[in-house]
Amino acid sequence: MEKIPFTAQGLEAIKEELAHLKGTERQAVINAISVAREHGDLSENAEYHAARERQSFIEGRISELEAVTSRSEVIDASQLTGDKVTFGTSVGVADEETDEESIFHIVGPYEADISKGLVSTSSPIARGLIG
Repeated sequence: MEKIPFTAQGLEAIKEELAHLKGTERQAVINAISVAREHGDLSENAEYHAARERQSFIEGRISELEAVTSRSEVIDASQLTGDKVTFGTSVGVADEETDEESIFHIVGPYEADISKGLVSTSSPIARGLIG
């Protein structure tokens, strides 16, 4: 089974989401289904169908996150040499026309968020930086 790379902070965020889904969201949707059932005919009960759809999403996400955390591998960026761009490194990229510099941090696929400068190792941007 292939390991999924994470920073320590990224794995912690995934674990927090998983705990929230299991502890809060799961119970909230169960309560919503129970309340919707009390409204009668389930075949025409939009609240019931919406709650069941939400439950399906939550259970799917829980399954996904459990699989991800079981295959996770925390990479210690302090152990990297900095000789080349790899997982865990930060890269400054300058726009030649404006001299504006952007910093990108190379992370695993579950941590990627371009709006925060977190680029997945498998993204075209990272491949351009790594290549």
